[in-house]
Amino acid sequence: MKAVVYEKYGSPDVLELKDINKPIPKRNEVLIRVYTTSVSAGDWRLRKADPFLARLFNGLFKPRRVKVLGFELAGVVEEVGEKVQSLKRGDAVFASCGLRFGGYAEYACLPANELISLMPSNMTFEEAATVPVGGLTALRFLRQNNVKANDKVLIYGASGSVGTFAVQIAKSFNAEVTAVCSTANTRLVSQLGAHHIIDYTQTDFLKAETRFDFVFDAVGKTSKSACRHLLKPGGKFITVKGSPKSRPDDLSTLKEMIEAGNLITVIDRRYTLEQIREAHAYVESFRKKGNVVINIIPGQEQQQL
Repeated sequence: MKAVVYEKYGSPDVLELKDINKPIPKRNEVLIRVYTTSVSAGDWRLRKADPFLARLFNGLFKPRRVKVLGFELAGVVEEVGEKVQSLKRGDAVFASCGLRFGGYAEYACLPANELISLMPSNMTFEEAATVPVGGLTALRFLRQNNVKANDKVLIYGASGSVGTFAVQIAKSFNAEVTAVCSTANTRLVSQLGAHHIIDYTQTDFLKAETRFDFVFDAVGKTSKSACRHLLKPGGKFITVKGSPKSRPDDLSTLKEMIEAGNLITVIDRRYTLEQIREAHAYVESFRKKGNVVINIIPGQEQQQL
């Protein structure tokens, strides 16, 4: 099968399209024909070993544990292990690959656990493939901190993958959402449901007069000390640099929200597996809006269940 492999850390040029062995599912795994994957921050950071601590996870001098990136995917189950009962051959699924990665390939084996679910019935494969990383991150942080109705929530980096999901999820919790983004993205975050928008190219959000119950740094570019004065007494600063707690129903909750019409995904650009270097370079430039997808099988912007 074809897969994008990297044998050393570095720029997008280290990514190479190669033929490798097709994986065989273990007793508790499913083999998925991958239709679409994405380029997330986790992908390019592991490729680049940025931060340096990534080397402690994946090999000090070169990649050892993960050589095929791809943090999330959507596709069709082709084979199931003998212990798997929750899924069957032919099921359309979307999934987080977890720390095993592996989405940049024609096939991937994943455990049949809470990180894989039947696809939402109202999404294409490429839409579904962009939900697990950004959607799960946003949901987990907002749930963990008990964001609720009438809370005032400021979301910094509202036009990124985590940010676009966070705006919608916070709104679905009936919170009052203030989104921080650039001029080019104000219309987008407004359409996603933000009640107030701060254009950081025109106004320093740190000078906002409103005090918030939560400040959510969805891009990891600010700090608690910088935002402390924006918080109400007892308010909380949330950052994607943290580690949110997971729940077994996280992915199924996102699926229900999508099918209820309360959550969509934003796709900025589409690439093929052969264009993976270009896709990585674009995402690493920090210019993307929402998500960047890699269509391994062409035409996934049209194909729905």
